[in-house]
Amino acid sequence: MAENTTENPQDGDPLEEAFHAPDAESASEAEGAEATAQSAADEQEAAEEPADSESAAQDGHRLAEERLEDLRRLQAEFQNFRNRSAKEKDGLREYVVGDVVTALLPVIDDIDAARRHGDLAEGPFASIARKLEEALTRQGLERFGEVGEAFDPHVHEAVMQQPTEEVEPDRLAMVMRNGYRIGERVLRPAQVAVAVAP
Repeated sequence: MAENTTENPQDGDPLEEAFHAPDAESASEAEGAEATAQSAADEQEAAEEPADSESAAQDGHRLAEERLEDLRRLQAEFQNFRNRSAKEKDGLREYVVGDVVTALLPVIDDIDAARRHGDLAEGPFASIARKLEEALTRQGLERFGEVGEAFDPHVHEAVMQQPTEEVEPDRLAMVMRNGYRIGERVLRPAQVAVAVAP
């Protein structure tokens, strides 16, 4: 008679069960190690977080200072550009007006000669001459060269020496033709006679 050797499928091999069964001791050790590692990681993150935020704040502050310095530099460069442009504009205006007035100097000389001879006492031509001189004065035209002024070779053209006691030596004894300038630019030097001791 054959023995029934078929095992009950519900009854497992005790050796196999023991092998696959979780070890309670090692499972609790593993859980404890995992909890310790997680706690250590949390502590490290908590410690690094203030350091990271402080470093980020310092980086932000340094970046803000750099941007502010760049802005100040740009503002200074722009102000220098504006000043330079305004100066160049004034210089160009003075140069152009000077060229126009230089072309009109012979007309101004004729007006002066007519006034000395009494031809501009009154009348429409006297009014026109006065308006022209006023317009040129508004544009910065300045007349120079008066008897008694100190002689300056930069603005006076000495055409002769005149012995006289009426004016001190090295001063203008006579003005043959007035000089004109606009600002610092001399359009024409004055033609003068320089006084010398008799």
